[in-house]
Amino acid sequence: MSRIQQKFDWLAREGRTGLIPYVTAGDPARESVVRLMHTLVKHGADVIELGVPFSDPMADGPVIQRSSERALARHVSLADCLAWVREFRSSDAATPVVLMGYANPVERFGIDRFVAQAKESGVDGTIVVDYPPEECEEFSNALKSRGMDPIFLLAPTSTESRMRDVARLGAGYLYYVSLKGVTGAGHLDPAAVGDRVNQIRRFTSMPIGVGFGISDADSAVAVAQHADAVVIGSALIRIMEDAVKTGSDALLAAAGFISGIRQALDCMPKKLHSEAA
Repeated sequence: MSRIQQKFDWLAREGRTGLIPYVTAGDPARESVVRLMHTLVKHGADVIELGVPFSDPMADGPVIQRSSERALARHVSLADCLAWVREFRSSDAATPVVLMGYANPVERFGIDRFVAQAKESGVDGTIVVDYPPEECEEFSNALKSRGMDPIFLLAPTSTESRMRDVARLGAGYLYYVSLKGVTGAGHLDPAAVGDRVNQIRRFTSMPIGVGFGISDADSAVAVAQHADAVVIGSALIRIMEDAVKTGSDALLAAAGFISGIRQALDCMPKKLHSEAA
């Protein structure tokens, strides 16, 4: 059983909603990546999505685009991301880490080499945004054979056929994109999210994490009524970006933001095990 599955099993037993922050590797600084990861865990993260910087992040809004640009200006590579996961793993053997990014860096690195080094580094899963399930069965199987989870996205426009494909090929958790558009967009409709999540549950027993459009404690709690985990990226990166602009401590700002979300989620009534499983 993977670390991701273990984490979601524990969350289900505790009746808790998972909190999954996304950060771009190398932003706000190369030297603070591992400290930032530990800070997020200390203040309530259950899983960390570590973004691999890419020059054309098509699914990401302006906030994450800027973070990728800053990281690329610092020459952050996929090899750096793997090294940072390895360093993090040396002192945290429990928290799952998911690498999230795009196909180009993985394919330039070499798929076989990536799978081998990701496993050696302590990566628990991957989200490759532009790898649709019907085109990456071999990649998915390669990850599973090494004990890592291929995590796929579903959107408001996804068909039932796509849901079946994701349920068959995916593992760990399923990432439901709550909005049409890019990360950081607004107009989140929790009721619509709930209806869609209920539909997806007809096709999979995997936990469902919901992201895109979750910007604060209120929106996190609203989504948590329906999801097994909430994913927060743009809002967290914006908090750190603003801290840097004002000369404040970006990691301290991140800690305060994540701890506030965690506290709000923990104030919710506990979920029954059967609902969260």
